[in-house]
Amino acid sequence: MTFARARLAAIATLLLTALLILTGRPAIAAPETPLAAAFDRAAATHEVPRDLLIALAYSETHLDGHGGAPSASGGYGVMHLVSNPTTHTLEKAAELTGVPAAKLRTDTEANILGGAAVLRSYADELGLDAAARKDAGRWYAVVAKYGNAGAPEVARLYADTVYQLLGTGIKAAGVTVAPQEVHADLGAYARTADLNAVAAVSPDYPNGSWVAASSGNYVVSNRPTSNTIDRVVIHMTQGSYAGTISWFQNPSAKVSSHYVVRSSDGAVTQMVRNKDVAWHASNYNTRSIGIEHEGFVSDASWFTDAMYRSSAALTRYICDRYGIPKDRTHIIGHSQVPGATHTDPGTYWDWTRYMQYVTGSGGGTPSWSVTVDNATAGKFTASANWGTSTYSSQRNGADYRFADPVTVSDSAWFRATIPTAGSYRVDVWYPSDPGYSSSAPYIVTTSAGNQTVYVDQRSGGGGWRSIGTFSLNAGDYNVVGVSRWTSGVGYVIADAVRITRP
Repeated sequence: MTFARARLAAIATLLLTALLILTGRPAIAAPETPLAAAFDRAAATHEVPRDLLIALAYSETHLDGHGGAPSASGGYGVMHLVSNPTTHTLEKAAELTGVPAAKLRTDTEANILGGAAVLRSYADELGLDAAARKDAGRWYAVVAKYGNAGAPEVARLYADTVYQLLGTGIKAAGVTVAPQEVHADLGAYARTADLNAVAAVSPDYPNGSWVAASSGNYVVSNRPTSNTIDRVVIHMTQGSYAGTISWFQNPSAKVSSHYVVRSSDGAVTQMVRNKDVAWHASNYNTRSIGIEHEGFVSDASWFTDAMYRSSAALTRYICDRYGIPKDRTHIIGHSQVPGATHTDPGTYWDWTRYMQYVTGSGGGTPSWSVTVDNATAGKFTASANWGTSTYSSQRNGADYRFADPVTVSDSAWFRATIPTAGSYRVDVWYPSDPGYSSSAPYIVTTSAGNQTVYVDQRSGGGGWRSIGTFSLNAGDYNVVGVSRWTSGVGYVIADAVRITRP
């Protein structure tokens, strides 16, 4: 009897496995990676939302511990635990966990546990109770504090980056976070300047924003009258975009650069005037303009096409303004500065592509790109429930569309003719306002089916914002929709989309 039952059980298992294969469903779930398991354990131990913990780590390091080497601001590991003259989250993590600082620097699991412990301690300080800790949106002020920013607008920039990642999702290093609706409780930060919306325009570059570095991190000058500007020096930040901006604002840094370029979308922030001497390239400081690029020399995932194109446009602008030849003698890496000990931008930096973008000799423009506005004839559709507004000056074109959030299917659609099947970057434009959607669903019609990402339209408006790269089919169809089906608060906005194939 036992043998017969065993045979029946075995046959049943085989039949079930065959059925699962035929229906396209895996019989056994993919095993969890050690890195994913480490995040799970740390989140459970310290009651930190798991996806939020991952999003914060990804914004800092792309989940790469860099072998225990410090960032430019003295941050270690996947969670970027910092030890510098003004910030001591590494030491705080050691105190909270009882794990030696040396191990927190190099052991990834310990580092993640330490980062979660620091986050939980900040949550306790800010009064998050057990119920609040379960809601990722309630952790906004905690995340802003973790960024160690010296100014509230930079703290908001840091926190916004983390919550944007929750909306678009993450898939890296064997760890996945699905795109999700999160209503971030901005609290006092709702009244803070939104640097993503270009709160202050760069004084020297029309496509950049302005955040001043600490006056102790550069020398006021009168270039090119006082000194000829004949070099552009390319750097990697060895840290995150927001973290680098914060570091250059820290008087103890004793370092700066004229510009910082973001990896995800190529956003540019100027921090030192071109006329002034930034401290970025040793004995080339007086003759050069420095451009920092978000990321780490050892991690190619930061080197996006959007960053290359944006930086190349900036370099081209600088060269034209100061009569600098657009060649590799005058546009150089930090490693090429005489006497330099730095290796940036490193072996992953594609100089061929970059110089082609600078000169326009072999791909200075995308191979294909289309912009569809809500007023583009025959390319935008929306029901009568969508109103038309000219309220915000951040709009693209003459006006934009808005609607109340509801739990019904009533999407506004942007239509485009995709020339060939392949990967395309999708950027969206919307005006931002405190009364707009905290979680607007953007639906992309990919070759594998509809994919939804969520965008907080209370910030980051007035410019193009990447929501990801997607595989699209060829043909003329509704490519990007803006849905009203959201639990977020505030008007859902549909203004314009841009679809680009590099």
